[in-house]
Amino acid sequence: MKIRDFLLANVCLFALCAPAARAQVAAASDVKATQTGANAAQSNAGSESVVVLGHGASRQTQTVTRTAIQSVAPGTSPLKVLSKLPGVMFTSSDPLGSYEWSQQIIIRGFDQSRLGFTMDGVPLGNLAYGNDDGLSIGRALQTENNGPATLAQGAGAVSVAASNDLGGAVQFTSIDPTDAFGADVAGTVGSSGTYRTFLRVNSGILPGGGKLYASYDYQDANKWKGDGVQKQQQANAKFVQPLGEKYKLTIFGDYSLRHENDYQDLSPATIRQYGYGIDNITGNYALAKQIAYAYQNGTAFPAGILPTSGGPQDLEYYNAAGLREDVLGYGRLDAQFTNRLSGFAMVYGHTDTGEGVWVTPYSPTPATLGGSPLSTRTTEYDIHREGFIGSLSYAIGRHTIEGGFWFENNIFEQARRYYPLALSGTPDSTYWYRGNAYETAWQGNYGTKTYQVHLQDTWQIMPALKLNYGFKSLIVDNTARALPGNYLGTPTPNTYPSGSIEASNGFLPQIGANYRIDRHNEIFADFARNMAAFDNSATGATSPFATTVAGYNAIKGHLDPEMSYTEELGWRFHNRTLQTSLTGYYVEFENRLLSITQGTGIQGNAAALANVGGVTSRGIEAAVNYLFAPNWSIYGSYAFDDSRYNDDVTSGSTTYRTAGKNVVATPRNLANIQIGYDNGAIWGNVLMQFQDRRYYTYTNDQGVAPNAIFNLNAGYRFVNVTGVLHGVDAQVNVTNLFDKRYVASVGTNGFVFSDPTATFATLQAGAPRMVFFTLRKHF
Repeated sequence: MKIRDFLLANVCLFALCAPAARAQVAAASDVKATQTGANAAQSNAGSESVVVLGHGASRQTQTVTRTAIQSVAPGTSPLKVLSKLPGVMFTSSDPLGSYEWSQQIIIRGFDQSRLGFTMDGVPLGNLAYGNDDGLSIGRALQTENNGPATLAQGAGAVSVAASNDLGGAVQFTSIDPTDAFGADVAGTVGSSGTYRTFLRVNSGILPGGGKLYASYDYQDANKWKGDGVQKQQQANAKFVQPLGEKYKLTIFGDYSLRHENDYQDLSPATIRQYGYGIDNITGNYALAKQIAYAYQNGTAFPAGILPTSGGPQDLEYYNAAGLREDVLGYGRLDAQFTNRLSGFAMVYGHTDTGEGVWVTPYSPTPATLGGSPLSTRTTEYDIHREGFIGSLSYAIGRHTIEGGFWFENNIFEQARRYYPLALSGTPDSTYWYRGNAYETAWQGNYGTKTYQVHLQDTWQIMPALKLNYGFKSLIVDNTARALPGNYLGTPTPNTYPSGSIEASNGFLPQIGANYRIDRHNEIFADFARNMAAFDNSATGATSPFATTVAGYNAIKGHLDPEMSYTEELGWRFHNRTLQTSLTGYYVEFENRLLSITQGTGIQGNAAALANVGGVTSRGIEAAVNYLFAPNWSIYGSYAFDDSRYNDDVTSGSTTYRTAGKNVVATPRNLANIQIGYDNGAIWGNVLMQFQDRRYYTYTNDQGVAPNAIFNLNAGYRFVNVTGVLHGVDAQVNVTNLFDKRYVASVGTNGFVFSDPTATFATLQAGAPRMVFFTLRKHF
């Protein structure tokens, strides 16, 4: 679809649908209902509110309160807190859930690359490792500045600025500055040499009526196994300025610098042979060189270095790391033009510089540059994106009509380079490698332009019945330009393709209804149709350009973007002490993309992206939040998900029997139980999280066992005291309370059709029991 056709189509649709249109206010209405429920729940549960179950919303929606996010150890990813919600699986091999290589969130069979994420409405892109269009929430916002986080499973609102929300959307928020001047200081110490300092200063109301906060934190921790560090420093600032009675300006800025050494990916065979504690051999450069020499010369490997799927050289690497530097900011103007008409306009920008660093035995350093049998391989990233989001809302009679527009221009630069290592000494993988590469294997520039228009209506048909309906139109234009490489200064050809591709759909509808049976009971139902744009990089899982020129030519003009169709039916109950919800869903995921070998094996064709059929998901989700006694609460959630592939897949000359198999990394059963206590001074909770068996092969011949992990959070607030203890609180957090050994993330190195020897290294071990202590002071 051309831009001209896109605009003309939407002008017509706006004209036709204006009397019964539906848009962002449906989302705003749902969020407003959720926040109203949140306030009610907090008034009932004191400060120990856990989850609010979307009272009044016309879709499956829950909000994790700020209280819940702040009760975990500082620096913990809010994604980990979201795993309390029904149907949400989050895993990571570090205790705080912030290590990005191992971060994995799955909702109803969709992983993070097919989910939408925003922060204050700003798109974060997909949260796949090394993504080409955004950044993780942990780099966009300090955990201490998180407000409530809302998840809409399956049917994210049409107004959400996301081009990949097939399985739902997560909307994070930042807190506003306070009206009073004050400062917050916190320090955390814990296992594996963890320490974190945090400072936030609120200006209070300034002479011009505005208010501001600025905050900074520094976090450093050793890995829980092996050698290496995981550290981050970050700063946030937010300014809110009223402009008369009808306008408000908000400006937000974020800076993040993150260095993290990687944990070794494991296979089931490796775990059986060596246990969960095996890791990279950063402290033993001599052994790393012996392994590399053995691989390169075809000689015997050192004792104890056993084969993996790639060979003994892949059992333990010398080192690897992820490095990211981000700057993110937005300016937003909210306006209340009349009692009926309101709107907002937002501009945002984001730059990211990143490297994925790996010391590799597959490419020795040239003799003239040091002669080590190892070299440092980097995948280098640069993101430059800017965008605009705008919306207008008009209330007339029983209708609230809202429409909006989102545009983003993203330039992504990516390269694969090799840097020399000396034969002696100790290489440092947390160093930014720049300017002295001996080889650029490939490099490219990737441009993405996103256009999204939405229109929606909230129709209060009668006091007990509300209907939300609307649609969005989405165009995403991708272009790729492969640049030549070089080796020791000599130009080399780039085998990756140049080209362009578009994902577009002019009508992605959503309709939902909420019927209030009485003051305590309600039912809701909704339907949504969504599309995901293609990745745009040389490494993206759904990028048409992550193949050779021949592979690209074979698929050009034959790819369809992924689509999903979601139906939900649910019931909610709430009163002063009890919230419950029960939801059933049916999802059809079509045009699934997977990289497979094109043609027969004897042709020797490259692997390239292809549509390989679909997935059908059916399931139920239940949640209960019960204040069963003064100061006591219990929260529980359960989800059953049956997500299965619909089709077999042929790769080359081999057909793999994947039809009817479970979707990889997706457990069929998930459960959470949390018991909490809070009397205003003493508070605490114990959480149990259960994950069922998960597979990492498409044929389901290999997987990992179920696990149940317990976490403990407790604290004391010094209330009704004066002097130095006024405004002080202390907390202790214990992750993996019973020190269970288990596999956390599945598929960190990708998935395979079959692994009969159980040697494919794509698992991350979960962290053992770790303890963190935090002391805070509010001035």
